[in-house]
Amino acid sequence: MTLQQGLAFGLVGLTIAGFVWGRFRYDLVALAALVAGLAVGVIPAEAAFDGFRNDVTVIIAAALVVSAAFARSGIAELALKRILPLLKTERSQTPVMTVAVTLLSMVTKNVGALAIMMPVAMQLSRRTGTSPSRLLMPMAFGAMAGGMVTLVGTSPNIIVAETRAELLGEPFGMYDFAPVGLALTAIALVFLAFGYRLLPKNRQGSISLGEALSAQGYATEARVPQDWTPETIKTLRERGGEVRILALIRGGRRIPRPRGNQKVQTGDSLLVEGEQEALEAFLAATRLKLVRDDHPVTLEQPADEVQVVEAVIGANSPLAGQSARQADLYGQYGVNLLAVSRSGHELTQKLRSTRLKPGDIVLLQGGEAGLPMALQALDLLPLAEREVRLGSARRRYLPAVVLAAAMLLVGFGAAPVAVAFFGAAVVIVALGGLKMREAYAALDGPLLVLIAALIPVSNAIQETGGADLIAGLMRQLFTGLPGVLAVGGLMLAAMAVTPFLNNAATVLIVAPIGASLATQLGYDPDAFLMAVAVGAACDFLTPVGHQCNTLVMGPGGYRFEDYARLGAPLSLLVLLAGPPLILLFWPL
Repeated sequence: MTLQQGLAFGLVGLTIAGFVWGRFRYDLVALAALVAGLAVGVIPAEAAFDGFRNDVTVIIAAALVVSAAFARSGIAELALKRILPLLKTERSQTPVMTVAVTLLSMVTKNVGALAIMMPVAMQLSRRTGTSPSRLLMPMAFGAMAGGMVTLVGTSPNIIVAETRAELLGEPFGMYDFAPVGLALTAIALVFLAFGYRLLPKNRQGSISLGEALSAQGYATEARVPQDWTPETIKTLRERGGEVRILALIRGGRRIPRPRGNQKVQTGDSLLVEGEQEALEAFLAATRLKLVRDDHPVTLEQPADEVQVVEAVIGANSPLAGQSARQADLYGQYGVNLLAVSRSGHELTQKLRSTRLKPGDIVLLQGGEAGLPMALQALDLLPLAEREVRLGSARRRYLPAVVLAAAMLLVGFGAAPVAVAFFGAAVVIVALGGLKMREAYAALDGPLLVLIAALIPVSNAIQETGGADLIAGLMRQLFTGLPGVLAVGGLMLAAMAVTPFLNNAATVLIVAPIGASLATQLGYDPDAFLMAVAVGAACDFLTPVGHQCNTLVMGPGGYRFEDYARLGAPLSLLVLLAGPPLILLFWPL
């Protein structure tokens, strides 16, 4: 072992120790490793920032933006609208929700697919009394399994494809992972459909501050559009889910608690109440328009965006005791009043005629630059920041159409993956599927920094010959044994390491070793790279190795040991079935 190899191994060893210790953030540990590598000379100065301009980083960032646009569009809820009322018990809910998130993770990044479907699962849990602990972990595992099917489904696939490009001059294609990934995903889904019973029942999950705030119902007024086809109150209630229809307003006359057979006609308005997300879904499903949302918001700068904020009316606010019409909110301050929340009170008047009181929570819509001044002038106290979408337009089918176009371009070889998905993210934002502010928020900064910083660290192992050294030791172990054992051994190594590292970090370290081992054994490296991708993607044992596992830990009320209860048998199934499947489609 040379001095440079020893330094490279020491750097990687200290980096892994920093990850396992957990005292510092993953991204900070990765950045410190990059600086240390530069200091000791195993990373050349000119290669220090290669990771930040690497295609891997671009693809993952673009996939995160596209996933956020999917979540914003509500297309997943629309697709499941007819199915969800039929899911009465966990026996049907868990398999259906797991299949849904698995299918979605095949076309978007797996953590994005899970983030899209989790609110649907939580609403289903509240409505039927099913414990979230029986739903969320199978969904997380299904998302990870589905991510193995396409190039952009999970970070390991993207990184392995880039490794292949460096070794053989051509990366894996968008659907090269599909044969193995589909087979393993089917095995995982069959197991999860029954194996969820291994999980604890009736655990109480934690809720975030944003979720606690969203539990507060808002009352708002919605107007029937001109091209309306008359519908009954009963039909609207069925489409509204958890939204309550408080009153029907027709010709200035208010009809409280209208009967189900009452027809809603053009020119009518409805007073409705519900949680912010439920109201947004109701308005999208019925095409009703918020009464105060028709006033155009003045934007002071071209770069400004329309924002919606929640605020509490203070005791000294000029709004106290006045209605929105009396205060002339739009004329004086350039903001629209979208909804009001008052604890223990049911809205009985038109929104613009309701007298506001100290302690009321209001939703205000205005320009990004003008809203802070309006809040100050009105003595309103903004609530803790969370995403509020009521009053903003949805582009329901836009993300799906743009993503399909990008995948076709990649599938037919008309554009590289990085270019196609970067273009898809830009088009979605440009056409209004996502605001720029929302796109920036969708970018997982810690993950992107982690990958970008570790790429040069990983390259140091390869450039110094360290990967060949480890591969030589592994070659002695597997020489004379069937190739399926070598592939299985490498998969096991990746699977054993990834619960304690980020799966992207695992691939960056193990993939070059796998490629070198294949070369020394005289095998095609494709099967070994596939084994690394599968092993790193199947992180079913701890809550810290993969974002999907971390995402469901709090809402599901899971403990560290719960993951192994369901994850250990699933990992064993993958380990037994994976190597033969890989060699079936990628022979040595």
